[in-house]
Amino acid sequence: MVALCLALLGTACATKPAAKPAAAAAGVDVGGAPSVPAGPLDITKLGAKGDGKTDSTQAIMQAWKNACGATGTQKIVIPEGNYLIGALELSGPCTSNIIIRLDGNLLGTGDLNAYKKNWIEFMRVDNFAVNGHGTIDGQGPLVWGKNECNKNYNCKILPNSLVLDYVTNASIRGVTLKNAKFFHLNLFNCKNVLVEKVNITAPGDSPNTDGIHMGDSENVTIKATNIAVGDDCISIGPGTKHVKIHGSRCGPGHGISVGSLGRYKDEKDVEGIEVTNCTIKGATNGLRIKSYEDSKSQLKASKFVYDQVVMDNVSYPIIIDQKYCPNNICSKTGSSKVTVNDIVFKNIVGTSATPEAVTLNCANNLPCQGVQLVNVNLKYTGTNNKTMAVCHNAVGKSSNVVKELACL
Repeated sequence: MVALCLALLGTACATKPAAKPAAAAAGVDVGGAPSVPAGPLDITKLGAKGDGKTDSTQAIMQAWKNACGATGTQKIVIPEGNYLIGALELSGPCTSNIIIRLDGNLLGTGDLNAYKKNWIEFMRVDNFAVNGHGTIDGQGPLVWGKNECNKNYNCKILPNSLVLDYVTNASIRGVTLKNAKFFHLNLFNCKNVLVEKVNITAPGDSPNTDGIHMGDSENVTIKATNIAVGDDCISIGPGTKHVKIHGSRCGPGHGISVGSLGRYKDEKDVEGIEVTNCTIKGATNGLRIKSYEDSKSQLKASKFVYDQVVMDNVSYPIIIDQKYCPNNICSKTGSSKVTVNDIVFKNIVGTSATPEAVTLNCANNLPCQGVQLVNVNLKYTGTNNKTMAVCHNAVGKSSNVVKELACL
């Protein structure tokens, strides 16, 4: 076995049978010895001005072009200052490993005509890192009023802030993502991604400002990251496998969610999700799995472990909802095709803002299987009711769980 980890960039690791020389498999210096890039890599030497007014889009595009076409490890420098930029499409494949040192603040223009789809999008890049102490500020308050997704579920999507598509071996460290127009960080078809010591922040009432969303991705690690947003802190979509979320904080927001699953045809399984040593505070949900009642795809959600999670005034701390039907867009008499099994909630303690601390609302035709509640102690903070569990069509076992929550 050989570890597929990028030591240079500090990405998460996975193991696979060796099929390539060790250096190539590790993704280190695949571009050969460092070469002199075709031009500067400091964006201020390419015309960028940190005055918050001058459009610096082309300077960053040129720095990327210079770095991507070189070999070895190349570092793009974004120094202190406020840089106004429009849409960035930063594509590979590159012949170098690229580090972006972000110490300045990137400001997303409020002109929606400047975007085709996303704001900052990296596509088909291997061996890549963003680190520093700067901020990626979507300036969402300028456009949130144009978000109609609360009225129309098939709404026009506003630009996501930072998007990684088909990226392998990547790390994002130390930076802040702030006030995205839509999602803050979106991963699609990525492998071996590390998000560490990142702060993600937006008002609790900001629309659709998910912290981190991922789909069809594998080997994603989120560590020591703080997320306070207006939607899911972390949302894990179909086709995602082997995710580790550790030592992170969520809230306000809608919790750490898997799903929603089953909305579209040909969705793939979700498996191997671990959430450990995390705190969720003041969120509408805690640990949530949701799938459509009239799901269009046949898929599985399995092998999840939630361990040592503290809930602080969370409205619904533990929830499995196989009858998810937002905005009444689905048939409530539909039959689920999403299998939920082998789900462990262990050492989950703290307080619930509603009496319903545990909700296992599984499908009539496809009950949840292998659900475990182990050392679960959640208490309702109010005075007008008692802590309770509401469980339907869930099969499993409870162990060392307070009596009112031991519904399995």
